[in-house]
Amino acid sequence: MVIRGRAPLRVSFGGGGTDVEPFCLEQGGAIIGSTINKYAYCSIIPRDDEHITVHSLDFDMTVKYNTNENYVYDGKLDLVTAALKAMDIKQGCEVYLQCDAPAGSGLGTSSTVMVALLTAMARWKGIEMDNYAMADLAYGVERCDLKIAGGYQDQYAATFGGFNFIEFHGRNNVVVNPLRIRRDIINELQYNLLLCYTGNIHVSANIIRDQVNNYKKQDAFEAMCEVKALSYAIKDELLKGNLHNFGKLLDYGWESKKRMSSKISNPQIDTLYEEAKKAGALGGKLLGAGGGGFLLVYCPYNVKHKVAARLEQVGGQLMDWNFELRGAQSWICNDERWQYQDVKVQMPDKEYQFNF
Repeated sequence: MVIRGRAPLRVSFGGGGTDVEPFCLEQGGAIIGSTINKYAYCSIIPRDDEHITVHSLDFDMTVKYNTNENYVYDGKLDLVTAALKAMDIKQGCEVYLQCDAPAGSGLGTSSTVMVALLTAMARWKGIEMDNYAMADLAYGVERCDLKIAGGYQDQYAATFGGFNFIEFHGRNNVVVNPLRIRRDIINELQYNLLLCYTGNIHVSANIIRDQVNNYKKQDAFEAMCEVKALSYAIKDELLKGNLHNFGKLLDYGWESKKRMSSKISNPQIDTLYEEAKKAGALGGKLLGAGGGGFLLVYCPYNVKHKVAARLEQVGGQLMDWNFELRGAQSWICNDERWQYQDVKVQMPDKEYQFNF
């Protein structure tokens, strides 16, 4: 038996950074975004002993535990250690982790991996949790237990899935508003967007700490308030299908967000963005906290090919993707399916056999 958990990565359109304390506690935060068809996976194979072996397929790393010992954070796959501790795993197992995007890509990878882990473990233990409980547990493990700086957005996006407008007022005071967007609007939005990897990863916790330190500075605070207001404007234009306005608002949001911290952008990112606009893009933004990762660019369909070519010319790497409307999922796979057996098929003239 293999228990699998899968959670989707996300792109944010507006409001990024307003889900981080203390801003969301004092002013209220708001973010609009969607999940995409790139995922974090967790596979669990139960064992009959007390040994736990965790395999990170992306980092080619293996960590071993014993359920009779206390789980200790040692910097090696601490996300897994914290999840095992939070779910009170007492039985041995093999755990395999894999993610479709690298850590620090700006797509919420670490939080999405946590949601995939907890979703698989909950399925294994027969624990039923609604989306709010699962997202809050993932937030608590990552932000409170592991002390990783960050906001609320990623855990809720990965758990709920789809297009959401999420409002934040602190722990246990998060409201997820699923957006009912017409399918033709989603299709057109997808057609007009490019997702470009800048080639650099970032450490989001460092940028977020700098953003928090700047919170009381007048210009940074005003920028956060503007970013929050833009999330409402982007939501309204998206629901109405005014996609070129949506693209222009992305540009406003990016310029505002850069005022929140000097670490959010760098010369390479600025070059990619400016070259995209020169080629015809209406707007865009760096995903995640900043400093690297993926750049989301909105461009009218008739110049999209020019923008794509220019981004690649200046070092960008385009990724094929689509929107994902479902959130975290789990299922159980019978490993007997993996056993090779001879296959027979009866055709009108005779029986065919395929031997393995």
